[in-house]
Amino acid sequence: MDAKSIKQERSLVLLKPDAVARGLVGAIIGRFERAGLKIVAMKIIHPTPEKAAGHYSGPDEWIRGMGKKTLDSFEQFGMDVNEVLGTEDPFEIGSMVLSWLVDYVSSGPVVAMVLEGVHAITAVRRMIGFTIPSRAEPGTIRGDYTIDSNTISSLEKRSTKNLVHASGNVEEAAQEIAYWFSPDEIVSYKRTDEDVMF
Repeated sequence: MDAKSIKQERSLVLLKPDAVARGLVGAIIGRFERAGLKIVAMKIIHPTPEKAAGHYSGPDEWIRGMGKKTLDSFEQFGMDVNEVLGTEDPFEIGSMVLSWLVDYVSSGPVVAMVLEGVHAITAVRRMIGFTIPSRAEPGTIRGDYTIDSNTISSLEKRSTKNLVHASGNVEEAAQEIAYWFSPDEIVSYKRTDEDVMF
């Protein structure tokens, strides 16, 4: 791998309906741009439930992982997950969370974008913070702009409102970018500060 390929790493980012409805799009995008990430594709759409479901069609391990996070949160607060959700099975809980996610992402407009830059995937994930906003560090997007938790959202039978989705790795980024954008929607250009930054 050479330096140019590292500079060209790309991540898909979705600003979810709560970010759009709360008028946080500009503030969030500004953070990415100030960090040196380049927007190479962007659009606003209102996803159908089918489009949202296609985005979240991850492997069983991913669904089980979402269920495990929910179980951990219930345990942390000494709550009986079986009483609230009717099961303790991580996959069943993850499947519930998945259906709530689809409802959430399809509930309003979403800003989809492709960010490009040095270690873009890691940089974006670090900037947005932990998936569960109540556990996100101050200074991260989720830590600064929201405080929802998966315990509260599970009690209310809804998805955790966490403002942003970002690709988790190179393979996921490639799949997600291809899912939301056609190749002709992605542009190439040079920012005026690239020579100073890199």
